[in-house]
Amino acid sequence: MRILIYLVMFLCTFTLNSQKKTFTKKDSLRGNISPDRSWWDLQKYELDISVDILSKSISGSNKIFYKVLENKTTMQIDLQKPMNILEVKQGNHILITKRIGDTYTIYLKKDQIIDSINHISIKFEGIPLATNSAPWRGGFTWTKDEYGCDFIGTSCQGDGASLWWPCKDHPYDKPDKGIELFYTVPQNLVAVGNGRLIQTSIDTIKKTKTYHWKVINPINNYAVQMSIGNYINYRNNYKGESGIINCDYYILKQNFSKAKSQFMQVDKMLEAFEFWFGPYPFYEDSYKIVEAPYLGMEHQSAISYGNNYKNGYRGTDLSGTGWGLKFDFIIIHESGHEWFGNNITNKDIADMWIHESFTNYSEAMYLEYFYGKKAANEYLIGIRKNILNDKPIIGNYNVNNRGSEDMYYKGANMLQNIRYTIANDETWRLLLRGLNQVFYHQTVTTKEIENYISDFTGIDFSKVFDQYLRTTQIPTLEYKIHKKNIKYRWTNCIENFDMPLYCYLNKRQIKITPNTKWQRLKINYKIDKFTIDKNYYINLKVD
Repeated sequence: MRILIYLVMFLCTFTLNSQKKTFTKKDSLRGNISPDRSWWDLQKYELDISVDILSKSISGSNKIFYKVLENKTTMQIDLQKPMNILEVKQGNHILITKRIGDTYTIYLKKDQIIDSINHISIKFEGIPLATNSAPWRGGFTWTKDEYGCDFIGTSCQGDGASLWWPCKDHPYDKPDKGIELFYTVPQNLVAVGNGRLIQTSIDTIKKTKTYHWKVINPINNYAVQMSIGNYINYRNNYKGESGIINCDYYILKQNFSKAKSQFMQVDKMLEAFEFWFGPYPFYEDSYKIVEAPYLGMEHQSAISYGNNYKNGYRGTDLSGTGWGLKFDFIIIHESGHEWFGNNITNKDIADMWIHESFTNYSEAMYLEYFYGKKAANEYLIGIRKNILNDKPIIGNYNVNNRGSEDMYYKGANMLQNIRYTIANDETWRLLLRGLNQVFYHQTVTTKEIENYISDFTGIDFSKVFDQYLRTTQIPTLEYKIHKKNIKYRWTNCIENFDMPLYCYLNKRQIKITPNTKWQRLKINYKIDKFTIDKNYYINLKVD
């Protein structure tokens, strides 16, 4: 029951958000690539935060380095209430700022010369939003572990990193040279960030310890995290396609033995995903799992983990087939996002299916690698029971609006349709690897992904994407059989829907190319049985 409650919370939270019919100026400011954003290109963040656990407040500074693309002097920076910007400087100049809701307009004094690299320094403070339902609602999770030690984590997917630190809070622009993190916490605790730990320093007077972490690869804002706890650390090295991957694990001391056993799945995950998707995208920044006081999140190079050291989704199988208990859902799913979400990132949250459909499909890819194609297919068929068909998978553009949660299960089954239409497993594997190579460390649109898949395969999948991403209709193959003739067509679909299918006449496999008009196929034997490969997510109707 507890598992079901969490799943319902997950679905309901985002379903309610995506059903919003009207949008406000706040939504446009957050979701639009405004003139005050487009003229400058993010290069790097240097984020320095001190945490006051007693007051549940934070304070600090952020240096934002950027490249000038156009000669303009007003800049949009995002920071959500109740957090506040105290001061913004460029060089020796204290800059004028104007707040509109959760955005600040910064008025620069320095002439912005095209192609120059500049930076601003921002001081900020406040009590960030707290949450008891992470990761579905963003904020700080302030808890204590079973021994009374502080156990704290951040999460902000959807809500935005500006929930706790000032930034350019739009997914289209990732800092090309990464981020440096300086987290200061009480000296008895450990603060874990993204990337590699560079050094630590102790302030004996304040009794604090500062942890300096560094990410050198581009990183999307919501993938930046801070975890605080009574952690211990151990490391394993994995020999991957492109060299050694340093795999670090930060877990609560009392969970060390459970972690050592459960996290053995990481090597298997890396083996399977490098086979299917190509080299791990962040060798330079290492790979980490960090125990979190909530279920989990795909924080780049620092996967947040709270699955209670159980296989499945908190011990249950979301597919109902048994195959979902063959792996730890959080390890496999959230790590899959390192390829789809962190390496390849949507330019607009409306296209978040790029993150979730491929990553949901990665669970089946893991199963296929170790248990065979039958296991993967059964798993994908099993998760169809979670499909809502409530609204389109693609949301509204330029207003920070994501589409239906069907981007997970339905999106994965759409990819299965495409794979079975291609009908060549090696081509499919090369396609997935090609995506991660061509769009390496980039932000992309749905159209770019659609075009790549169609161009790579030589099959026009545009109508398939339109059908499954932009409508709630599940196409129905309507057919009639008369002796040695079969007629068929697509119904309950968009105009000119034309997805090819492999089917069986009696026990003989053939390929058909239905569209929305009746087509007739005449063969030289009587048709006793007509079946469609069950791996296609469609409906059938006998006329």
